[in-house]
Amino acid sequence: MSRLGKIPIELPKGVELKVSPEGIVTVKGPKGTLNLEMKKGILLEIKDSKIHVSLDEKFKLTSAMYGLYRSLINNMVLGVSSGFKKELTLIGVGFRASIKENQIDLQVGYSHPTLVEIPKDLQVKINKSVEIVIEGADKQKVGQFAALVRSIRKPEPYKGKGIRYKDEYVRKKAGKSAKAAK
Repeated sequence: MSRLGKIPIELPKGVELKVSPEGIVTVKGPKGTLNLEMKKGILLEIKDSKIHVSLDEKFKLTSAMYGLYRSLINNMVLGVSSGFKKELTLIGVGFRASIKENQIDLQVGYSHPTLVEIPKDLQVKINKSVEIVIEGADKQKVGQFAALVRSIRKPEPYKGKGIRYKDEYVRKKAGKSAKAAK
């Protein structure tokens, strides 16, 4: 049995959780609504504004998913109540970003600007044209979109130029050393 799965999930005020007979969990809150399709054999109970995840003993294979579903439901509850945020920083001479309609326009050292479509359920803000802030209720979508933007120009190890997460540390390599005199 998963140690993580045993921990109850706090249900904050203003957040509703519903489970349909088909096994679809719907979480509603001030930041939006999220849905999750549950596997058979994982049960949810709500007691005293706490969600308890448990297993049905008939289904042996779902015990491997026990802690996973607890974490997914916890992320849904946190997402609709407070939301998730990723911050990216552009480092390099002439590197800048701007928003045009529903796209991010990145100028990161290529001969052409790179356009990235912003998903509908995410909010993107750009500060000082070198900081990108991505916010949303779905942790997976926020992280996936941040990784997509970062993959356009990953930080390189010699000068550190590129798009990086705000708290990311890039290890730098020593460049070529001068040839030894003969």
